[in-house]
Amino acid sequence: MTIPGAGIFRTRLPNGFRAGGINCGVRRYRPDLGIIVSDKPCTVTGVFTQNACKAAPVNYCQSLLPATDIKAIITNSGQANAATGLSGVMHNQKMADAVAETLSCNSKQVLTASTGVIGEPLAIIKIVQGIPELLRSLTTIAEKFALSILTTDLVPKTVHKELMLSGGKITITGICKGSGMIHPNMATMLGYLLTDVQLTVKQSEATLKKACAKSFNMISVDGETSTNDCVFLMSNGMNGIQLINEEDEQQFYQAVEEIAVILAKSIARDGEGASKLIEVKVSGLEDETLAKKIARNLTTSPLIKTAIYGHSPNWGRILARLGNEGLSAELLQYCDISMQGVKLFSQGEMVSHLNLHELESNMKEDTIFIHIECSVGSHSATAWGCDLSEKYIKINAEYLS
Repeated sequence: MTIPGAGIFRTRLPNGFRAGGINCGVRRYRPDLGIIVSDKPCTVTGVFTQNACKAAPVNYCQSLLPATDIKAIITNSGQANAATGLSGVMHNQKMADAVAETLSCNSKQVLTASTGVIGEPLAIIKIVQGIPELLRSLTTIAEKFALSILTTDLVPKTVHKELMLSGGKITITGICKGSGMIHPNMATMLGYLLTDVQLTVKQSEATLKKACAKSFNMISVDGETSTNDCVFLMSNGMNGIQLINEEDEQQFYQAVEEIAVILAKSIARDGEGASKLIEVKVSGLEDETLAKKIARNLTTSPLIKTAIYGHSPNWGRILARLGNEGLSAELLQYCDISMQGVKLFSQGEMVSHLNLHELESNMKEDTIFIHIECSVGSHSATAWGCDLSEKYIKINAEYLS
């Protein structure tokens, strides 16, 4: 059973995990400080932004992971703690130290994450003073934490799944944030995947890398890769169940991938100013890398995104973008282009009797499906994005908190 949430579900955490969130005074009204705590030390792996300008918490977590003894992850929102120099490094360490002191553990057992405005000094005094209240807010439900990590997001994003393995039932919960500055080169957001199964470091790393490749690495809102992107997989083994055979490992991976895809799509759907989710599937190619490149890049085209926002059936923009993505003129002769189930282009030309009025009507739906079928191979890829509206410009012209 998989239960996705968008601010309306009370998403349960796996056994042994608690999470909380409060307003510590960095932001005016919204929660701005969150934490996840495990009753048992966790095996944790992570994937991180490939942006050369990494935030202090990203460098800190990369220096600690993978690890097998993590107790908590604290996250602040409102200030990214990126481009903050040595003081940012020191403030990040103080945040970890304060949590460790309260939990009576080593500071190296506490991970950190930040999201918000780049270049602003971390309000470390408010954050440290808020940690006792933050720990009093802990519950076995995800929502307080999910709300505390939001920036320009409209809704919190959570998913809960229960899974039967050889040794018994396990639980996986996913929490993420992301709305703008979304274009993956690793994770493109803050993501937290929690499970009560017992994973080895090798199992955790392999699962997270594969799942991110099919999900968070295949979304784009605005083509911008953040300084703070990270996704964590935390396993505490609270129920004593292990992945004891290949079937267990495959089931677990498929469940994590399913959760990651749901979360990734929720980020794209919640893109800043967005009114529509765009799903692009490219199939029938001999090269999976090319399929991924084409699918992702179609979701980033401003011309395609604005046409979709305006319900414009200008499918020539899709064809023009394809011609710039490494497809040869010969290969384009084999490609079919469809949108909303309406075939637009086939065998090198526009299909006869194309009903653009039907397509325009179908484009009023809240999810737009684009399919590129090349019929020369067996590889495919799917990417997600969103339309581009005036609201995106307004949000980003004014964003400073």
